[in-house]
Amino acid sequence: MDINSMTINEIKSLVENISSNDPLFEQLHSDNRKGVQKILESRNRKLQKLKKEKEEFVKLTLFEKKLFNEGFSLIAGIDEVGRGPLAGPVVAAAVILPGEFYLPGLNDSKKLSESKRDEYFQIIQEKAHSIGIGMIEPGEIDTINIYEATKKAMLLAISNLDCNPDYLLIDAMKLQTPYPQESIIKGDSKSISIAAASVIAKVTRDNLMKEYAAQYPGYGFEQNAGYGTRGHLEGLRLKGITPIHRRSFAPVKDYELKG
Repeated sequence: MDINSMTINEIKSLVENISSNDPLFEQLHSDNRKGVQKILESRNRKLQKLKKEKEEFVKLTLFEKKLFNEGFSLIAGIDEVGRGPLAGPVVAAAVILPGEFYLPGLNDSKKLSESKRDEYFQIIQEKAHSIGIGMIEPGEIDTINIYEATKKAMLLAISNLDCNPDYLLIDAMKLQTPYPQESIIKGDSKSISIAAASVIAKVTRDNLMKEYAAQYPGYGFEQNAGYGTRGHLEGLRLKGITPIHRRSFAPVKDYELKG
């Protein structure tokens, strides 16, 4: 292949799909055109990013690989979102991923942009072996407390799987279940199954809070997801509490129920 006779755009198209150990890379390094060297630099940065993402993904699968090697096959990652907000439910997700699942870049949902979460949400929905959702509403949170509500949401998520898991990986919780389990502190950044569950739970809850924003305008639920932001507190001051507020949480209990 005569590289020197190719245009910059032709080289750019060619380089987009080659790896760093491709002999073509060596040829292109000897091309003195600045445009070619910029293309190589850009491709190298992208390859380094992909390599890092792959390495991080492999680290996130260590718990699952160990369990697969021990004979477990239906490993459910479990996580929740919504312990801290002043309004809305606490939502948990249980996700069983297939052994061949590969999605570099997937991590704790809090570390991802909204667009990435939405993208990964769709991929996980398509590729997961099974997904279960558990949701506890504000009234019950007020009755049994947020800690017990979180555990109940997780148990509901497990029961809503369409198959029985044979092992549970749970983010920072221990549950009373018939299944063997491991509780992992900061599990959403250490286990790919828990990371997937964190994305499913957060996108599910965020979408629900956007629906509530239309039903209860003036609190900014579409932006704050029920957390106590300045705009949310201003809404409480002006409009009072709604049926989806947690009345046992401060400062919600200081306001009156409206309509």
